[in-house]
Amino acid sequence: MYLLIFLATLAISLLASARVKSLYRRYSQVSASSRASGAQVAAAILQRAGIHDVEIVAADGLLGDHYDPLHKRLVLSMENYQSDSLAAIGVAAHECGHALQHQQGYAPLHLRMAAVGIAQFANRIVMFLPFLFLFSASLIHTGFALMAAAWGVIMLFNLVTLPVEFDASNRAKRVLAEMGFVGNEEEMTGVRKVLDAAGWTYVAAFVSSLAYMLYYLLPLLLGGRSRN
Repeated sequence: MYLLIFLATLAISLLASARVKSLYRRYSQVSASSRASGAQVAAAILQRAGIHDVEIVAADGLLGDHYDPLHKRLVLSMENYQSDSLAAIGVAAHECGHALQHQQGYAPLHLRMAAVGIAQFANRIVMFLPFLFLFSASLIHTGFALMAAAWGVIMLFNLVTLPVEFDASNRAKRVLAEMGFVGNEEEMTGVRKVLDAAGWTYVAAFVSSLAYMLYYLLPLLLGGRSRN
C-alpha cells in the first residue's frame, strides 16, 4: 500500500512538474510584443500599485522565482529578470501578485506566512521520524500518530497555499492585459498556460500530502475500530 501511494503521488508530482517545465521552455522562446523584460514588467506593476519598498533582484537558478514578504524582495531568476518572453513576464507578474496581496492584507497569504515555521518543523518530522521505526517496533503506533499529525500540518499548509497561488496568477493575467504588456489573445493564452500549469504543481503537492496523511491516519482509526 505504501509503495502504491508513493508511486501514485510521485507520478502526479512528476507529471505536474514536467508540464510546467515543458510549457515554460516553449513560451520562454516566444517574445511578448511589448518587448519588456521580466524586471521591467515587475517594476511597472509595483510602481502602478504604489509599492516602492520592494526590491527586485536577480538570482541564479531556474524557476526559483519568489516573493519574500519578510525582506520585501521580489526575486526573479536571471533568465526571467532579463528576458522579454511570455514565460518571463508571466512569472514576474505572478510574483508581483504576491506583493499586491501583501500590500492589501490578503488573508490567505498572511495565514500562510504565519504557518511557515510549523510547516518547516512538520517537514523535518516526516523526513527523520521514519528512521526510528527501524530501531524499535514499540514506537510504530506513536510514530504513525506523529507522522499523521505532521502530514496533516503539511496538508493544511498546502491547502492554504492554493488560493494564494491561484489568486496571484489571476492578478498577473489581469494586470498584464490592463497595462498592455500582453498584446493579444494569442499571447495571453501563452501566459495563461504557463501560470495555470504552475498552479497545478501546488494542487499535486496538496494531493500528495493528503494521501500521506491518510496513509498514517487510517490504520490508527481502523485499528481502533477493530478492537471495539
